Amino acid sequence: MDGAVGRLRRELSVALAILALAVVLIVSAPGYFAPDNLRDLFLANVPVLIVALGATLVIVSGQIDISVGSVFAICSVAAGVLAKAGLPVWAAALGACAIGAALGAINGALVAYARVPSIVATLATMVALRDGLRWGTQGAWIHDLPRDFQWLGFGQAAYPAVSAGMMAALLIAMAWGLRHLAAGRGVYAVGSNREAARLAGINVPAVTFWVFTIAGALTGLAALLNAVRFNQIPSNTGIALEMRVIAAVVVGGAFITGGRGTVLGTVLGVTLLGAISPALVFLGVTAYWERAIQGAIILTAVAIDAVRIQRRDRRAVPAAVGAG
Repeated sequence: MDGAVGRLRRELSVALAILALAVVLIVSAPGYFAPDNLRDLFLANVPVLIVALGATLVIVSGQIDISVGSVFAICSVAAGVLAKAGLPVWAAALGACAIGAALGAINGALVAYARVPSIVATLATMVALRDGLRWGTQGAWIHDLPRDFQWLGFGQAAYPAVSAGMMAALLIAMAWGLRHLAAGRGVYAVGSNREAARLAGINVPAVTFWVFTIAGALTGLAALLNAVRFNQIPSNTGIALEMRVIAAVVVGGAFITGGRGTVLGTVLGVTLLGAISPALVFLGVTAYWERAIQGAIILTAVAIDAVRIQRRDRRAVPAAVGAG
């Protein structure tokens, strides 16, 4: 009950922060809400949100993945190469997701079965994948993408509705699965207490492996949705993406130690952090403040969680003594 109340308080506080930012912008920079600007903000943050959904699974399970930026870059380039090879857009999409899932599975196997700490495993793959892509492409961008690849073949006017529908389907499916499926509840159980989950009959290594694999597939999908918006694909795309998505998940209420986090919280976290940078531009504030503001928000969120965990532990000790 206390956990649910704390989660609702965090989600409400993030929603209020978004509302406060909106009020400031309405008064000081109403141009921020021009339809074209809102559309661009939405399209720019759809890939971030999809990657953040995968990061939510990983963090709730008690792990961390800092290789998503490198996976995103590889999947972006792969989607462009497959499209230029003449494959239809759906095949390029499946290829990007499959490559993302395979790279995620490598991380999952290292963490779940080789027992390498996730921060070490994903740091190693982050560097190896980024350097491997740089060597393979020699820094060259993917140019001359087919016309039917751009905007998934739906055209620029229809694409926002298509991407919104895809995103809504993902959000609903993941929120429902985490709440109602045994596999979803298993992710929370593993993140809360791995040993207790094992004793309860949950296959902890399998859960760990699959959250990384699913996160990789979602990163591949996000890379595709980002790539189709442009007529060329940079080989260095996705730099610092891992920090954006981890920050959004944590700000949205997930415990960095695992066991807590929701889809709604992640949506709110992506919305808040994604709105800050363009808001600063419209308010005439130098963009150098963006990282400082985001860092302050993250630090505040983590500090609040630490205080709540300490209070919970202090309440648990007398209860355990009384029970004994």
